[in-house]
Amino acid sequence: MQIFAESLYDAVVDCLKVVPILFLAYLLVAYLSHDHSHKFSKFLSKNKKTSVLYASFLGCVPQCGFSSVIADLYSTRTVSIGTLIAVFVATSDEAIPIMISAPESIIDMLILIGVKILLAIFWGYLINVAITLFKKTRKQKSPQMVLHTEMQTEPQTADANVSTANQTVVSESEEHHQHHHHAYECGHIHTDSCASDCGHEHGCCADNIFIDAFMHTFEIIIYIFVATVIINLIVGFLGTQALENVLTTNMYLQVVIASLIGLIPNCVSSVLLVELFISGALAFPALVAGLTAGCGVGLVILFTRNRKHMLENVGILALQYIIGVASGMFMTIFF
Repeated sequence: MQIFAESLYDAVVDCLKVVPILFLAYLLVAYLSHDHSHKFSKFLSKNKKTSVLYASFLGCVPQCGFSSVIADLYSTRTVSIGTLIAVFVATSDEAIPIMISAPESIIDMLILIGVKILLAIFWGYLINVAITLFKKTRKQKSPQMVLHTEMQTEPQTADANVSTANQTVVSESEEHHQHHHHAYECGHIHTDSCASDCGHEHGCCADNIFIDAFMHTFEIIIYIFVATVIINLIVGFLGTQALENVLTTNMYLQVVIASLIGLIPNCVSSVLLVELFISGALAFPALVAGLTAGCGVGLVILFTRNRKHMLENVGILALQYIIGVASGMFMTIFF
C-alpha cells in the first residue's frame, strides 16, 4: 500500500508540473492548425513533387492532425503513397510536448525531430521512386495485351450511356462529399448536420482554440498519469535495476518491441514510449523506432477512408512497422 500511495503521489506531482507547458503547446497547435479554408490541403495537392518534403516537416507538429489529413487525401489519391509514409514517419503524436515539459530532454527532443525529418524524407522519396519504377515496368505491355486493350475500348452506345449515367452519380457524390467534408488540418471532424465516420468528433469546442487546447491537455494528462503510475508501480515492486535489465538486455529486441507499441493507433503509445525514455528504461534508438512506426490516429483514418482497398491498407501497416524497425536498427550504429 505504501508503494501504491507513493506511486500515485509522484504521478500527481509530475502531472501538475507539466500541465502549464502542455496547455501552452496545445494552444499554439490549435491556433495554427484550425484552418477552415483548407489552405494546407490545397497547397499540398498542387505541389506533388515536393509534397514529401513538406509532409516530412509538417509531420513533426505535435499531435497527429497532419497525418490524419494526409491519410484522408491519400484515400482520394490527391497525394502519393510516399507523402503518406513521410508524414507517418515524421509524426510523433504527443511525444514533443511531453519532452518540452521535461527540461532535461530538450536536447534529445531536438535530435529526435532532426532524425525523424531526415528519415521521413528518405523513406518518402525512396517509396515514391520504387512505385514509379514499378509502374513503368507494368506499362511495358506485350503487343497482344495492347491489342486486347484496344478491342475493349471500342465505342459502344449502350456502354456509353451507362458510363454517362455513372459519371452523373459520381459527380453528385463528389458534390455531396465536398459540401460535407469536415476533415480539417487539425485532424478533427467538425460536425454539423452530416455525420462523418472517421477521426475525432468535436462539437463546439473545435472552433474554440482555448477549449480545444484544454481538452487535449486534460486527455494527455490522463494518459501521462496512468503511464506514470504503471511505471512507478513496476519500479517500486521490481526495482529500477530489474526494469532496466528487462528492457536493455537486448537492444535489438527493444527496437522490435517499441515498434509494435508505436503501431497502437492512440496517443497513449507515444506517451508510454516517451515516459519510458525519460525514466531511462528505453534507449534512444528504440524511441526512434516506436515513434517512427507510430502515427497516431492516421492509420485509423487510412483504414476508414480507404476501406475499399483494405489489402493495400494492411500493406501500408506492415510497411510502417518494417520502417520503424529498420530505422531503429540503423540508429543503434550511432547511439
